[in-house]
Amino acid sequence: MLIGYARISTTEQNLDLQKDALLAAGCQRLFTDVASGAKAQRPGLVDALDHCRPGDVLVVWKLDRLGRSLPHLVETVRNLAAQGIGFKSLRENLDTTTSSGKLIFHIFASLAEFEQDVIRERTQAGLSAARVRGRLGGRPQGVDEKKKRAALALKKNPTRTVKEICQIVGISRNTYYKYTAEPKAVSPDPISEQDDRSARPRIMKVRLWIQVENNSKFVRGKGKAREAIEREVLSHFAVEKPDPKGSEYLLSIPYTHEDELDRVIYEEIFLAMEHLVNERHCFMEADMTAVDDPDRRW
Repeated sequence: MLIGYARISTTEQNLDLQKDALLAAGCQRLFTDVASGAKAQRPGLVDALDHCRPGDVLVVWKLDRLGRSLPHLVETVRNLAAQGIGFKSLRENLDTTTSSGKLIFHIFASLAEFEQDVIRERTQAGLSAARVRGRLGGRPQGVDEKKKRAALALKKNPTRTVKEICQIVGISRNTYYKYTAEPKAVSPDPISEQDDRSARPRIMKVRLWIQVENNSKFVRGKGKAREAIEREVLSHFAVEKPDPKGSEYLLSIPYTHEDELDRVIYEEIFLAMEHLVNERHCFMEADMTAVDDPDRRW
């Protein structure tokens, strides 16, 4: 039996084009979703997958109707194949029940693995750079020089409490007193007054929204993926979670230059999170905004 699945986003017109194409291709059952491919659940796809039996073929109008990303598409089609279910995409003329279709799919799978390798290499490069600056994986080990400077800078603001400074910088109260009680602050580098001003430590307070979902109904890793993100990535940035069951976090990111801030956000946060999610066969959508300037987004 040919099982059709159609999806449009909330900004598209209607499902008629896809439904007509699927019916013309011989689909006997149709399942549909009207939702964003990333943010929303897709009950229609879940029903379609539940309805498929060995020997059936799941048919879509276009590849991006099924997969949110190439790795997600490959994972879903592999799970179907493991149950003896074929896959067909009309626009790309891809049919995994044929020899040529299987060959094309193997090429897609190789590209997906290449994409994962690139993400892994970039993530490892970001983590290596973080280690050089004193940020290590797992539980943070003490205070690096940047955090020390940040604590000393925040102490100069009389409106800041010790508790606030510890939360912003990501240190314990004992560590705060250890470093701020020293008779001499960190000696400045012998650079010009203008360069010294531009290199002073600053804190960017951001609001991070994350949604993690399983790639398919065959995967159950989204809970572990979120735990890994919180433990291995967010814990380094004085993370706060207003709602313990929610998807929003508040982070405090120390930096000295704008280019460093962007690099930390994209390499040490976004890429690192993506790597952890992909390892558990899940997908993620994330959005970050500056607390003091909601128009500033990453």
